[in-house]
Amino acid sequence: MDINIKAIHFDITEKLTAFINKKVERIVRRFPSVSAADISLKVVKPETALNKQAIVRLTVPQLEEFVADKTADTFEEAVDVALEAVEKQLEKAKNKK
Repeated sequence: MDINIKAIHFDITEKLTAFINKKVERIVRRFPSVSAADISLKVVKPETALNKQAIVRLTVPQLEEFVADKTADTFEEAVDVALEAVEKQLEKAKNKK
């Protein structure tokens, strides 16, 4: 299981990295078929309140790639909401199977 975290135009903290790893590992326990997770973090429009963007991409072999793009006040909140969205997509795909 590969977890790649990319912080675009800022330095990511250890606390944020640990938070993301913990959340992704929780999803992987529920969906063991997930082989890779790519998380991109970016600050959009620094002068506004909702300016932290998280793009979560989970790869499941033989199925597809699941992607969610969310923006929030904090990176933690954005990652949390994006992972929830991807989890719903995984659940749908699992039920279709």
